[in-house]
Amino acid sequence: MRRPARTSGRGGAQDQGSFVDAVRVHVRAGRGGGGAVSFRREPFIPRGGPDGGNGGRGGSVVLFATSEATSLVGYVGRRELRAEDGRPGAGARKSGRAGADIRLPVPVGTMVVEEETGTVVADLEAAGLEAVVAAGGAGGRGNLHFRSSVQRAPQLAEPGIPGEERWLRLELKLIADVGLVGPPNAGKSSLLRAVSAATPRVADYPFTTLDPELGVAELADGRRLVVADIPGLIEGAARGAGLGHRFLRHVERTRVLVYLVDGADPEAWAALETVRREVAGYAGELAGRPSLVAVNKVDLPAVRELRASSGRHDVHWCSALTGEGVPALLEAMGEAVAAAPPPAAVELALPTEHLRQRRAPAVPPVVERHPWGFLVSGPAVERVVARTRFDSEAAMQRFQVALDRMGVTAALEEAGAQPGDTVRIGAMEFEYHP
Repeated sequence: MRRPARTSGRGGAQDQGSFVDAVRVHVRAGRGGGGAVSFRREPFIPRGGPDGGNGGRGGSVVLFATSEATSLVGYVGRRELRAEDGRPGAGARKSGRAGADIRLPVPVGTMVVEEETGTVVADLEAAGLEAVVAAGGAGGRGNLHFRSSVQRAPQLAEPGIPGEERWLRLELKLIADVGLVGPPNAGKSSLLRAVSAATPRVADYPFTTLDPELGVAELADGRRLVVADIPGLIEGAARGAGLGHRFLRHVERTRVLVYLVDGADPEAWAALETVRREVAGYAGELAGRPSLVAVNKVDLPAVRELRASSGRHDVHWCSALTGEGVPALLEAMGEAVAAAPPPAAVELALPTEHLRQRRAPAVPPVVERHPWGFLVSGPAVERVVARTRFDSEAAMQRFQVALDRMGVTAALEEAGAQPGDTVRIGAMEFEYHP
């Protein structure tokens, strides 16, 4: 059984606004340090040769799931989450220090979504899981790496590569075995209090619960169930009415749904259908999720009459106030959870932790003609631009050779580039001279 983000409800005295289950953040990894241009200088060694060290790798931004975190409120108002840059290399073959990673705790059940593409980067559904959401840039190589039989004293070193940066959306989806869903004031919080040690706020006014609550219920055989109280759903919740999307998000990870309605409500059965419709409207897969139906307040005479006249045998009648019918409902929850399949796994994008080992596939550069000149794009050629120091004549010569080898020069000629035309590669602009 998966463990919840927290095993007891938040106390009623806690500020309701302190629970945040969705936040937008900008992450930026550290830039790699530049390689050094240096030569060994010691007495009696007139030609010591190059000894410039490599720059250090930039730090990465890492999110890790922990049960100690219960909300994403710590990321509200933080404009940028940035890791440390790598240090530059030095002489005597000294490599620069790698930038420190920034490790950020998030609650268990946090899903990381890239805002620009909408792809799921990571799903931190268990304590201890972590994900590199922005990989640090590689450090540049020092001139020691460019020594050859032809070039014995290279005046060439590489700058560091910038780290990844992007906007992410963090969404907390509670992980629970059973989710209590129903209209406002159906008694979900009272039922949670009756089956667990959680202490959600309970009062006789609409929308008492504004934040999801978790509690742990113990069955007669010693098994434990994690039960979530999902705030009340109103008509139109699937379209976002009354914070509907925020509330329904937490239903996705529950294995069994318990639809709870107020038996004293004259429109109890209509309210049940409304809640079912909203859950199905949010995600069609949820309509087929194993579920139970429970009617609360059976201790009232009117509800007892409804029970006698309804003739429904698929409904669990209970009273969260007196405890009548609660043990039977709890055992039914346990049986349903035992028979229920686990929720479908979330399809992830390419895990960012593989970015350190995985090179971009060899893609030929693309040349596009524009009114202002020519745009050359492609991962390989843009990487060469990022690796070049344009204030160095030796680096510029190496850059030109690299363009020739990748076919950029031939592609520009084929596209009709003339001497003096503007060529843009990444953030750099050049004047074309074949």
